Amino acid sequence: MTTVLEPPGWKDELTEELDETWHSPPGLHEWISTVDHKRIGMRYFYLGMVFFIIGGVQSLLIRMQLAGPDLDLLSPEAYNQLFTMHGITMMFLFAMPVLSGFGNYFVPLMIGARDMAFPRLNAFGFWVLLGAGIFMYSSFAMGAAPNDGWFNYLPLAGAEYTPGVNIDFYTLGLIFLGVSSTGGAINFIVTILKLRAPGMTLNRIPIFVWGELAMALQIVFALPALSLAAVLLTLERKFGFHFFDKTGGGDPLLWQHLFWIFGHPEVYIVALPGFGIASAIIPTWCRRPMVGYTYIVIGELAVALVGFGVWVHHMFAVGLSNITLSFISLASFMVVIPSGIQVFAWLATLVSGRPKLSSAMWFVLGFIMIFVIGGVTGPMLGAVVLNQALTDSYFVVAHLHYVLVGSAVFPIFGAVYHWGPKMTGRILDERLGKVSFWFMFVGFNLAFFPQHLLGVLGMPRRIYTYDEGLGWDAYNLASTVGAFLLALGILVTIVNWYRSKRNGPVAGNDPWNGETLEWYTSSPPPHYNFVTVPTIRSREPMWDQPELAGGAQAPSEGGRSLTGGHVTLSTSLLDARPQAIVHMPHASPWPFYFAVALTLLFFMILVELWYVAVLAGVASVMTMVGWYWPRHETQET
Repeated sequence: MTTVLEPPGWKDELTEELDETWHSPPGLHEWISTVDHKRIGMRYFYLGMVFFIIGGVQSLLIRMQLAGPDLDLLSPEAYNQLFTMHGITMMFLFAMPVLSGFGNYFVPLMIGARDMAFPRLNAFGFWVLLGAGIFMYSSFAMGAAPNDGWFNYLPLAGAEYTPGVNIDFYTLGLIFLGVSSTGGAINFIVTILKLRAPGMTLNRIPIFVWGELAMALQIVFALPALSLAAVLLTLERKFGFHFFDKTGGGDPLLWQHLFWIFGHPEVYIVALPGFGIASAIIPTWCRRPMVGYTYIVIGELAVALVGFGVWVHHMFAVGLSNITLSFISLASFMVVIPSGIQVFAWLATLVSGRPKLSSAMWFVLGFIMIFVIGGVTGPMLGAVVLNQALTDSYFVVAHLHYVLVGSAVFPIFGAVYHWGPKMTGRILDERLGKVSFWFMFVGFNLAFFPQHLLGVLGMPRRIYTYDEGLGWDAYNLASTVGAFLLALGILVTIVNWYRSKRNGPVAGNDPWNGETLEWYTSSPPPHYNFVTVPTIRSREPMWDQPELAGGAQAPSEGGRSLTGGHVTLSTSLLDARPQAIVHMPHASPWPFYFAVALTLLFFMILVELWYVAVLAGVASVMTMVGWYWPRHETQET
């Protein structure tokens, strides 16, 4: 067989051609119009971290109010609003956006694609998230933030008991957020299944990408239940329907069923990408492939599937039949099996490899320990009798935070130190990273472990204040001190990020000798991601394919230049055989205009200015027309 050698300078010529094709001139129009998945991913990340800081400040105010008995730092109404918005913020405005931000940034890089499958939909999802966040937080300006808990139980959330616009902000805001989340989930599914590099068969997809796929599938199937519940409650509050009103033939428990059909999968929507982050970090820093790849992937998908069958364990105290409780209890125990498989695979990789205790690894180790503790208390609450004794107590609060903070916050911070150099081109300070970890780890456990004991001692959740002499004082004070230590650790990483972004050491393409394709390109990557889209022959291509080390697999080795416009490669579902060259849409401001029109529409529905709402609806339709209107654009321009 004759080997075709590329002419000298072929890489430079190709890079110049791609730069000319994909480059966008800087400016306000380009900032609004960009559809580059990396820039959108960074925007998700930054916006989510802003909301993380806001939600963290809310939690500190809550803990200050509960630091001792009979305190009056906050009024009862202010406490209820902060408590509710803290939950909404951390669930919907921090965890999901930041994890989607990492997914937006790294999924195309990891699978060898030039962009997401639907770039304009990707941009639209971000602008909708920003609009929904502004919408929900404008409630504070009106003194009417949601105030009935992030779960918003009926009949308390009905117009009879909460007559203001507080709950209207909640229902309309969740419907609005659902537009962003659903569009983003569909985009992830199509991108992962159809835009993989040639040779990236299903059993070569990085585990992080599997985690994002599992998250997207859960969103598509779980989120409609929450959106439906929000629509029904909006109709009841604004137009007098009786879906949840017992006197009108409705049932308030219908809300709980619809909410938790989404609410429990939401735990795994947050957790599964965190699992994927851990599975991306451990092999790199242990210098060996992940043990049990197939079992981890099956475990991730099994968690996603079984998670749909356990929503009723949030409702064990509402009076359902014993046979129903027994089936749901069994399903709650079953979730432990696929989760445990992943934990043992991580531990086996750590034991059999040569782990280097970098900042990223410390956050992963902290995640494993915290998640295991949360995983132990989870089956405890799956037992019907114990659940009925501890329901709505601080034991549940502790369990929730051990699972969600353990599976989201610690992996996210591990990802900051692992992938930060790829995103910014600069390496973060390792000493500050370790300082940040220990403050966060000690602070987290000091904040939330005592809450298990508070729950056993009878302290109910959502409590505003408490009397002296109940045996809760020391535990609450310790929890408050821990919350401030946790906040200090977070602040250290924020300072480290911005300090290193300006003055940190230059990262280079592959500072950690990583195994997956994001390390194949420059740091940060160019607009087009890759000089050549590679052909994959291994699950760890950067370790097993030496021709990738130069940053551009030569055409003679299987690399595809894909010049001639904004194009990427579509491949077959199972074995990633090339099928078509896909023309990607150009940058466009219409997704931004569409999101602005929708934001106006939701504000007008909130204040019941129906004529203006109709005009905003018409404007939304017109922006969609502008979005799809043909402009005789060629892929060369």
